[in-house]
Amino acid sequence: MEINDNNTSNIIFITGGTKSGKSEFAEYLGRKIKKITYIALSDSRPEDINWQNKIIQHRKRRPTDWGLVETNNLIPTLKSLKGPILIDSIGGFIMESISKNDEEWEKMIYSLLDILVMRVQTTLIVGEQVGWSLVSEYEIGNKYIERLGDLQKRITKISLENWLTLNGRAIKLDNISIEIPT
Repeated sequence: MEINDNNTSNIIFITGGTKSGKSEFAEYLGRKIKKITYIALSDSRPEDINWQNKIIQHRKRRPTDWGLVETNNLIPTLKSLKGPILIDSIGGFIMESISKNDEEWEKMIYSLLDILVMRVQTTLIVGEQVGWSLVSEYEIGNKYIERLGDLQKRITKISLENWLTLNGRAIKLDNISIEIPT
C-alpha cells in the first residue's frame, strides 16, 4: 500500500460482484495493518441459514486480533473509531437508509463522505457491483442499485486506491483507467 502524501484520503476501495473475491482481497490488505477494526454492516438475519453460513465464513477468515463492530449504523460508528478500519460492505449502509427520501439521502452521503475524507488512518471499504446485468422489477431494487452506483462513484473519486475484483483476481483500477469527466 502507498503512503498518503498527496492530500487525498486514506481510503482503499475494493469493489466487485458476488463471489468475486472482494472481501478476501480487503482482508488480505487488512492483514498488513496493525490494530484494524472490521466493521460488518449487516442485519444478523438469524432465520436466514445461508446468510448465517456466510457470516461464519467471514468470521473464520478474519485474524483473531482484529477488532469487530457489527452494526447497521455506520456514521456514528465511524465518528467513534479512530484507528484503521475495514468496512464490509457499503451496501449495508444503503439498505439501512433505503427508505430515506432523496434530500435525506443526500445529507447522509455528504456526512459519510466528509467523515471518510477526514479519517487519518487507513479505511478499507468493500462495495458490491450489482448494476451490471438485470434491472430489478421492483422500485426498491432499482433504488438500491442507483444509490449504490452513485455512492461508489463518489467513494472512488476520493479514494487513494481503487480495486476491482473479478473471478478471484484483483485489478488496480487507478493504473488502467481514467476518470470520466463530469
